[in-house]
Amino acid sequence: MATDGGNSMNPEELAVGCLLSIRTTLGDEFEGQVVTFDRSSNILVLQEPSKPGPRRNIRLLKASYIKDFTFLGQAHDPLDPSTCFVDLTALQAREDVAVRQAEADAERIGVGVTSEAQSIFDALSKTLPVCWDKTVIVVMNEVRVSSPYHPESVFGGTAAANDRVKKVLEFERKRLQLRSPGGQ
Repeated sequence: MATDGGNSMNPEELAVGCLLSIRTTLGDEFEGQVVTFDRSSNILVLQEPSKPGPRRNIRLLKASYIKDFTFLGQAHDPLDPSTCFVDLTALQAREDVAVRQAEADAERIGVGVTSEAQSIFDALSKTLPVCWDKTVIVVMNEVRVSSPYHPESVFGGTAAANDRVKKVLEFERKRLQLRSPGGQ
C-alpha cells in the first residue's frame, strides 16, 4: 500500500519490523526496516538491508521528508534480544583503547604552562619521545627543558641528545616568533 506525504502515515504501517520502500522529497529511494518511530521528533529510524554480518546501516529520516512509501511486509523485530547480537567483548576492547588514547592525549597537555611551552612540547613530540614532569619537558627520558624553554634551559643527557633538543628548540622558537603578531 502506497502512501504519500508524511501527513497520512498510519501508525500500524510504521510499527517496528515493517519493511518499507521509501521515496523522499529529495528524490532518494531506498528500502529499510523500521527500528522505531519517534512521534515527538517525527524521526523514523530504519535499518537498511546489508550483507550478512554484525554491521548494520541505520538511517534516521525526518518523516516530513518522505514523499511516499510502500509497505513491503513485516519482519522480525530488529532489536529482538534473541536475534540481535552485541559483542560485549569487542565493545569493551574498543572502550579500553579509547580510554588509553584519552589518557595518553591528556598526558601530552602541560598543566600550569604557557601556550608557548605547549607549542614547544608539541613540536618536540613530532620527532622525539617527550613527556611532562610538572612544567619541565623531558625528552628521550634524559634531556630536560625547563621554563622559559630557551636553548640555555636545556640540561642533562648526552651531548648529542642535548644538541639535538637545542636545535629543535631554536627552530621552534623562530617559527613561533614569525607567527606571533609583530614577529619578523
